[in-house]
Amino acid sequence: MLLRIKMIIWKEFIQIFRDTRMLTVVILMPIFMLTVFGYAINLDVKHVRLGVYDQNKTQQSRDLIGAFSHSEFFDTILYPQSDAEVNHALDAGKVKVVLIIPATYDADLADGRATPMQILVDASDSSSASTSLGYIAGIIQQQSQKISVEAIQRSGHSSTGSAILPVENRVRFWYNPELRSANATIPGLIATILMMLSALLTSVTVVRERERGTIESLVVSPIKPLELMIGKIFPYVIIAFCDVIMVMLLAVFVFHVPLVGNPLLVLLSSVIFLFAALSIGLVISVVAPSQQVAMLGAMMGTQLPTIILSGFMFPISSMPRVMQVVSDVIPAKHFIRMLRGIFLKGSGFADIWVPGLVLLIFGLLLFTVATRRFKKKL
Repeated sequence: MLLRIKMIIWKEFIQIFRDTRMLTVVILMPIFMLTVFGYAINLDVKHVRLGVYDQNKTQQSRDLIGAFSHSEFFDTILYPQSDAEVNHALDAGKVKVVLIIPATYDADLADGRATPMQILVDASDSSSASTSLGYIAGIIQQQSQKISVEAIQRSGHSSTGSAILPVENRVRFWYNPELRSANATIPGLIATILMMLSALLTSVTVVRERERGTIESLVVSPIKPLELMIGKIFPYVIIAFCDVIMVMLLAVFVFHVPLVGNPLLVLLSSVIFLFAALSIGLVISVVAPSQQVAMLGAMMGTQLPTIILSGFMFPISSMPRVMQVVSDVIPAKHFIRMLRGIFLKGSGFADIWVPGLVLLIFGLLLFTVATRRFKKKL
């Protein structure tokens, strides 16, 4: 049995190294995709174009404008002087946010009254709009606290010159203190790239034998379906594992994603995930009538589900319950959970064994399906 498996592995390696174009794609595509997507996919919202309609024009209103201008999140580029100019600026896309300061702003502050502040936001991009609103709320809250502290100090309640607010927020962000989107997206990209590449690699292995007419030699040989599937998948596990090492080095040294956990645990979890992803390709290769259909099925069957339902781009908790259940059968979802835990949280084996077990069971089921679907007959 071992000898027959070794011969299949040797034959598959020869076939891989003969196809230099495919080998080049296998080596360079993960690097290219991670580099391009890693720089292109940036969920950080900064330098939002801001317009300010200042109806007050006092030192107090200028202080508020300065709080926005000195923030890296907003660039004040326009000062409309009427409601018509405000509407035109938003309609034309010149600004994304307009801050309207009322004429009674300084008087309300002097009398200790709450002053209404109107914020107009271009919500055609709902994601950036909601993020911008969060930044606006934070800046206004800080400015309000500053004004409250100054008012308390002027009233003479603090003899030391420092006022104490009744409640003080002290927020600490765990695992990603700088709130860098790359720290969350790069592990997701690793899973997405490896998922697509792995399924694509093995999706043509069996159907290629059928198209080239070499399937007859496999049919008449004493090799069993299980031995054939093991021999077919093993070389691609080695190749994909090399890709894992390359993209992990890129993530750490190029994109500066912190690897808090054990690198060996990343490699171990990658092997389990690759087994599941490559098994998907084997199933496709066994049932597909041609290489073109197999490659198309591998791309369509892995790319969209991985991007949409894995939690890579969109939070699964916000999806309908039915889609949350469907996402449980997406291998990349569990691998992303493992990668983010190891990279950012320093998770150990005790923290990731559940998604790892799910991936292993998923891979074994698919590998069994591929083995049973392959029939030694023409």
